[in-house]
Amino acid sequence: MQVILTQDVKSLGKAGTLVNVNDSYARNYIIPRKLGVAASAANLNNLKLKNANDAKIEAAKLANAKDVKAAVDGKAVTIKVKTGEGGKLFGSITTSDVADAIEKQFQIEVDKKKLAFEPVKALGVFPVLLKLHKDVQAEVKISVESL
Repeated sequence: MQVILTQDVKSLGKAGTLVNVNDSYARNYIIPRKLGVAASAANLNNLKLKNANDAKIEAAKLANAKDVKAAVDGKAVTIKVKTGEGGKLFGSITTSDVADAIEKQFQIEVDKKKLAFEPVKALGVFPVLLKLHKDVQAEVKISVESL
C-alpha cells in the first residue's frame, strides 16, 4: 500500500514523502496514529500542490537573502558604547546590539539568531557572519567606538 507521510517516521522517511508499506502496517499503525494518509488521487494532488508551494516559498526566501547580502556584504556598522579605563567595555556587544545597529544603518531587519561572531569586549573592528539562508552568507564588520 502506498502512504503519504504527514509526519517524520524514523524507519520510513520524512513528512511529505510517498512510501510503500505493508497493508496491515498502514491500516493498524500509520493511519490511526495520523502519521500518514492513504495515497489516493486527491491526496497525491494535494502533495504535489504543497511541494510546488514550498518550492515557491523557498525561492522567495533565497531571493530575499541575496538582496540582503547585496545590501550589507562587506560594509561596516558602527556601534558606540560607554567604555572604562583602557578602552574596556562595560559588558560586551551582543547579537541584539549588532542586529539593532544593522537595522538603524541599513534599514534592513536581521534576526539576531542569524548572526555569528566571537564576544566583543574591546574597541576595534570585528567581523560578523550573517547566516541569511543555508546557501547565502554575508560578512559585515562592526566598528566598536567609544562615546
